[in-house]
Amino acid sequence: MGKNSRERHKAKRKAAGAAQRRRAAAMPGLGDPLSPFEAARVSSQRQQAEQIVEQAIHARHEGDTAELDRCHELLTTGPGGAAGLQIVDRVLFTVVLREVERAWRRGWQPAEMVRVARREYAAPQGRLLVDAIAAQMRSYAAATVDERWQSQLAALDAHVWWEHDDRYVTAWGERQGLDRAGVITLVVEVLHLLATLPPIEPVGPMPGTVRPAAAAPPPHVDQRMLDRVRALLAKAESTDFPEEADAFTAKAQELMARHRIDHVLLVAAAGKRDQPLTRRICIDNPYEAPKTLLLQVVAEANSCRAIWAKRFGFTTIVGFPGDLDTTELLFTSLLTQATRAMTRAKPAPDRYGRNTTRSFRQSFLTAYASRIGERLSTTTETVDREMAASAGTVDLLPVLAAREDAVRDAFEKQFPESGKHATTVNNPEGWASGRAAADQASLHGRQALT
Repeated sequence: MGKNSRERHKAKRKAAGAAQRRRAAAMPGLGDPLSPFEAARVSSQRQQAEQIVEQAIHARHEGDTAELDRCHELLTTGPGGAAGLQIVDRVLFTVVLREVERAWRRGWQPAEMVRVARREYAAPQGRLLVDAIAAQMRSYAAATVDERWQSQLAALDAHVWWEHDDRYVTAWGERQGLDRAGVITLVVEVLHLLATLPPIEPVGPMPGTVRPAAAAPPPHVDQRMLDRVRALLAKAESTDFPEEADAFTAKAQELMARHRIDHVLLVAAAGKRDQPLTRRICIDNPYEAPKTLLLQVVAEANSCRAIWAKRFGFTTIVGFPGDLDTTELLFTSLLTQATRAMTRAKPAPDRYGRNTTRSFRQSFLTAYASRIGERLSTTTETVDREMAASAGTVDLLPVLAAREDAVRDAFEKQFPESGKHATTVNNPEGWASGRAAADQASLHGRQALT
């Protein structure tokens, strides 16, 4: 090989090495190890990007649009050109994952976080958060994740579909048909949401916590009875005849009330003591307030306490496990019956010919909830008295009182300044129709099934 050829090959190798170093600088961690100088430069850019992200979150919280626009522009263009863009994308995704974990430690579960993102923003923010949750779950072995979390993750279809976290921001934008500026806006919105979620009561173990061995079902749980309750409520929901719906619902509530008393008797006789738990149930628009009222009266009739978080669209219920199950099951059935009756009713226009559907339905559901509460309380009190009279050697009334005290104490500890919410009633026709529907769906006609 001649001298000129050797020089050309040497120049090519030198150029190739320079190109390789540039690629490594643009994609740290994916190429050759960085030199100390390059590592220091990348570290400085990463710190700068993290600072800009924090400033963007703060500016959004304070409503400082000028500062938010400045941060948005820096994150869109990246500090230091193309290499800076890769660093910004890595920082953005890392901060999102960090905030997801912090929200979990403040009591939030995956489905709740995604629901709030969709509620306060829109579907794209929810999809971005689903991806972040899926990415964060890679840190935990499946055996250390609670079954309720696994169920939520499956329902959300949370999975990692992108090839590398450093490429996520770009890949997500392409997947959603958004330019970089639009993606940056959504990421900052999600970060602001996560950073401002308040602490709430945990309702299950954090991922990464070793799950205790599943306990055998207690002897008082009669699966056939629970299946019968579900079947009765399903029949109440499906029938077109109010009298049948009335009878099916009545029998279901009676069985559930007796099931609760049977559990109390068993625990009292065995000298055991269980503890109240916390559960959250989502309430969707429209007519959230009267729907929440219905859930509250059903909870109270089953010895639970409930409070509505209006901003986040869920109600927190405190009670003993069996009572929580009863509350959720019966609320779902009664709301189904109420919705059917409400949509069948045809409200008349007002005297000016204006549509009154919204005010009618608001008043309908409020009246329905109020009347259902009255009738459920009556039925439950009757069952309590009958079971107390036949309890034999167990003095049931003090046991029931102790359970109510335990629920109240647990609820007040979580919500020391709780209060009932008010609902608006301004449609007399809707109020009357709602109470009539509650009478038809409530607890009469027991003789037909006993």
